[in-house]
Amino acid sequence: MKPETACRRLVNEFRSRPTLRAGSLITTVFGDAIAPRGGTVWLGSLINVMAGFGISERLVRTSAFRLVRDGWLQSEQVGRRSYYSLTAEGRERFDQATHRIYSMPTTKWNGEWTLLLTNALDSESREALRKECGWLGFGILSSDVLAHPSPQSEDVDATLTRLDVADAVVVVHGRTLQGAASMRELTRDCWRLDDLDQRYGEFVDRFRPVLRALSGRPQLSDQSAFIVRTLLIQEYRKVLLRDPWLPAELLPGGWRGGAAYQLCRNLYRELYALADTYVERVMETADGPLPPPSRAYRQRFGGLKSRASVTTEYAANG
Repeated sequence: MKPETACRRLVNEFRSRPTLRAGSLITTVFGDAIAPRGGTVWLGSLINVMAGFGISERLVRTSAFRLVRDGWLQSEQVGRRSYYSLTAEGRERFDQATHRIYSMPTTKWNGEWTLLLTNALDSESREALRKECGWLGFGILSSDVLAHPSPQSEDVDATLTRLDVADAVVVVHGRTLQGAASMRELTRDCWRLDDLDQRYGEFVDRFRPVLRALSGRPQLSDQSAFIVRTLLIQEYRKVLLRDPWLPAELLPGGWRGGAAYQLCRNLYRELYALADTYVERVMETADGPLPPPSRAYRQRFGGLKSRASVTTEYAANG
C-alpha cells in the first residue's frame, strides 16, 4: 500500500464515524502541535488545517467557541482576526496529558497504591473529581474510593487544587498485604481492562498498515504527514488516558498496551519532521509563523532526532 493511500483510508474512516467530534480533534491539534510552540494560533490557520480532516469552517468556529466556554481556550481580537490560546487551566490540563501521552509506560512498581477517599464531597464534586482523575488513570474502587498504583503526585495535587477539593479529599498511600490474586481480578473490573485491551488492539490494527507503508521512506506530503500524526495521537490518547499503567503483575495475559505504545512511538518518529514542516508553513500567530517548539518537545517518546538528521536519512534511502 502506498503511504498516501494509507493516509486517505485513515481520513475516510475518520469522516465516516457517526459522531464526528471536531472539538476533540482540535484539542489534539493544540496539544500536539500548538502548545509546544507557544499555545496561540490564528483562527484562520486552524480552519485551514482542519479542512484536511473534512471539518467545515462553521464546525471549527462552533467547536472553538465551546472550548472557550469550557475553559480550555481564550480568544483575542487583533484587527479583524481572532487568535486562540490556551487558558492557564487549559495549559495545566495539557501538561498533565502530555506527560502521559509521550512518555514510556511505567514498568517498575513498588507495590504501593494511592487512594483518594471522597466521602466528604457532595455528589456533584465527587463526579467532577472522578472525571478528572479518570484522565489521570484512576479507577473507581468503590463509591467513595478512587485508586491508582503509581500516579504523578504533582498531577494529583494540581487536580485537587483546580477543583477546589484539596481540603475535603483524603489521600492515602498503602500496600496490598494479602489477597494479591483477588486484587488482580478487582483491578481488571475496576479499570475495565478487557475493554482497554480491545481498544489498544484496534489502535494497532488501524495504524500498523500505515507504518508498514512508510518503511523508512515516508513519500508523503507534509500535509498528509500532519494529518496522520494528528489522528495517531488522537486515537492513542483516547485509550492511553484511561489506562492506569498497571504493573505487569496486575495485567491480563497478552496485554496489547505495550505494542500500541511501540507502534505510536515508531510512527510518530517517522512523521514528526514532515508534519512540523506543514505546521510552520500553514499556522500563524499575530507575530507571524508559530515559534520553534520547546526543548521538552524533543524529548517526546524517548527523544526525537533533529530534523536535519531525519532529512539526511530520507535522502540516503532514496
